[in-house]
Amino acid sequence: MRSNTVLEQIFAMVVFACITTEGYINSIHSSEAKCIFNQNDSACQYAVGIGVIAFLACVAFLVLDVYVPFMSNAQERKYAVMADLGFSGAWTFLWFVCFCLLASQWGRTHDVRGVPMDAARATVAFSFFSIATWGILTYFALGRFRRGVHEVTIPTYTEPPPDHHTPYPPTYAPTSYNPTTYTPTTYTAYPSNVPDVHQQPTFTPNIQPQGDTGYQPPTY
Repeated sequence: MRSNTVLEQIFAMVVFACITTEGYINSIHSSEAKCIFNQNDSACQYAVGIGVIAFLACVAFLVLDVYVPFMSNAQERKYAVMADLGFSGAWTFLWFVCFCLLASQWGRTHDVRGVPMDAARATVAFSFFSIATWGILTYFALGRFRRGVHEVTIPTYTEPPPDHHTPYPPTYAPTSYNPTTYTPTTYTAYPSNVPDVHQQPTFTPNIQPQGDTGYQPPTY
């Protein structure tokens, strides 16, 4: 989802690392450490806060990049792109404020004795680079959001208008019925010259033999 998150992490690390390690020095007349940017502690604290939050946000968006392809809900992917767009736009503006603040306070710093010049200039320079990189992220996030608006739509159900010309409701209207003509199946006649083995034989009467017709029983 994000194209150059590694650059934002590096730039953010440079900004808050330079200030936390070399951003505070004590003057000759005081033992209390002050910010190297015109002894304005608010400028150093603002830069450190912006840098730390930007670094952590880059790590969070890297994890989100791994999770986004597994999102089955299109609305969740849309919210992820919206979060990317909102955060990138906000941090582009905050880095711009940070650059203006540090550059202004560095220009008002007159006593540079003992001040680490390289750390101060690196902080201002990488604050400016962060404006460009976060601006590029905002541009790509805006493009993804515009594409997502056309691709992601919230499904809504609308009742169809009633049709007064049909006696049935439009949802349960019967489909058209096309009657078909039934054609009976014809079979070929069974050949008659083939003997039927399953046919029973015709009935024949039991005829007694003719030789015993003159016999009559004896009388006693």
